[in-house]
Amino acid sequence: MSTTDTTKSRGKAPAGERVADWADGRLGLYGLAKANMRKIFPDHWSFMLGEVCLYSFIIVILTGVYLTLFFHPSMSEVTYNGVYAPLQGIRMSDAYASTLHISFDVRGGLLMRQLHHWAAIVFVAGMLVHMMRVFFTGAFRKPRELNYLFGFLLLFLGMFDGFMGYSLPDDLLSGTGIRFMEGAVLSMPIVGTYISFFLFGGEFPGHDVIPRFYTIHVLLIPGIMAGLLVAHLILVFYHKHTQFPGPGRTNKNVVGMPLLPVYMAKAGGFFFLVFGVISAISALVSVNPIWSYGPYRPDQVSTDAQPDWYMGFSEGLIRIMPGWEINLWGHTLQLGVFIPLMVFPLVLAFIGLYPFFESWVTGDKREHHLLDRPRNKPVRTGIGAAWISEYLILLVAGGNDLWATRFHLSINTITWVSRIGFFVLPVLVFIVTKRIALGLQRRDRDKILHGRETGIIKRLPHGEFIEIHEPLPQSALYTLTSHEQPKPLEIGPVVDENGVERKVGRIAKIRAKFSQGVYGKDTQIPKPTPEEYKEIMSGHGHH
Repeated sequence: MSTTDTTKSRGKAPAGERVADWADGRLGLYGLAKANMRKIFPDHWSFMLGEVCLYSFIIVILTGVYLTLFFHPSMSEVTYNGVYAPLQGIRMSDAYASTLHISFDVRGGLLMRQLHHWAAIVFVAGMLVHMMRVFFTGAFRKPRELNYLFGFLLLFLGMFDGFMGYSLPDDLLSGTGIRFMEGAVLSMPIVGTYISFFLFGGEFPGHDVIPRFYTIHVLLIPGIMAGLLVAHLILVFYHKHTQFPGPGRTNKNVVGMPLLPVYMAKAGGFFFLVFGVISAISALVSVNPIWSYGPYRPDQVSTDAQPDWYMGFSEGLIRIMPGWEINLWGHTLQLGVFIPLMVFPLVLAFIGLYPFFESWVTGDKREHHLLDRPRNKPVRTGIGAAWISEYLILLVAGGNDLWATRFHLSINTITWVSRIGFFVLPVLVFIVTKRIALGLQRRDRDKILHGRETGIIKRLPHGEFIEIHEPLPQSALYTLTSHEQPKPLEIGPVVDENGVERKVGRIAKIRAKFSQGVYGKDTQIPKPTPEEYKEIMSGHGHH
């Protein structure tokens, strides 16, 4: 074929192909796609939790852009003359008036507000559940500690961005929450007044709080979160996805489906499913009806003033804390607010920094791409369950007035139960969860040695009745026995072979003590040995 014919044939190529060729010549898209579009992803229902977070975040961004077109982040006073009759003639901030305008005058505005709020709630809930899945299965181990930290920061920032988001309408409910926040910030010694000044621009409420919250909510925190999210996804792609143990699955491979077209098709369908569910909830279930609360006034307090669920535990810390205060060097320190304010980040940081603690205790520097079954790590599972119980008891404490009024209980009783539960409940949950995990390990051991119960009863010639057990297939045996059971770290002999006393540092002793607690006695049920399995299968026992 001549050069002219080749040029003509290329000129007849579809427009999309010509655009792709043009982009490939400048960006190398073909090589990039060839290298990555066939990447394998494992298939498990729990992996969809991360996708719920991603898709709800996209919905939050899209609806947020729409709302910014109509919202006025201003504290200037205006007189409302909109269509909502009960508030006509009432003086209010421009922010509150514009939110009413979005809700009642803008076509689809109320649905967009509901979508934005519900998607934010689902986003934070999805991140919390996704993080717990990663925690319980040990997906945070090397090389994913940094990615786990990115996810924790996304959860932390998402909680605060949600708080600032529902504070923007300047209604009586959100204004009460901001007043609560201001009091907590002011209780911090030395730096509290400075932080309050930077946030509120002076005395609360002032004229700067909504514009500053708006800038933080729309630009600062979402920008940081978008960067963390991109980094998070890049690391997921780079490290390859974790997978549950099973036949053919090792630390060096991934068993699943290719990214294109199978996984992308499923992910696209799941996005529309998430979008549809959030849309249905937004259309049917009201959230944050600001017209029922009215505009914020400093001399009023909204009844049933509660933050969204993900910030409820922070309020619970303050509600269960006694109103202690001390005087130091002529200054009053409000311990009833200051101590909860210090405990609040510690509750979150404990679960966020745990991967580094476990790595230090175990001394394990290997890469892990296979997940743990939670029952095979009883101590870690117990710690995670205890943390969840702590979170829930504080959530109950944060709504003690609602529990009291709805269930006709004494608010003092609820407060004291929450105070005691704060210290006692996590310990009990840890013990119970650990025992349940050990019990499940014993059941797995019994299934390995004796097989699955068939429900068939057989009478032996000498009159004994036994139940027939069916041996497990090799795939099930591999899944139940492929996990490791590490040994605890030991300090070693105190005296060496020459009779000289070894110097053991305090840190080494503490590390060994923690290691004994994680992998020592009564922390795991030994797996059956091959000899035990062969003896049972040879017919020396009932099976």
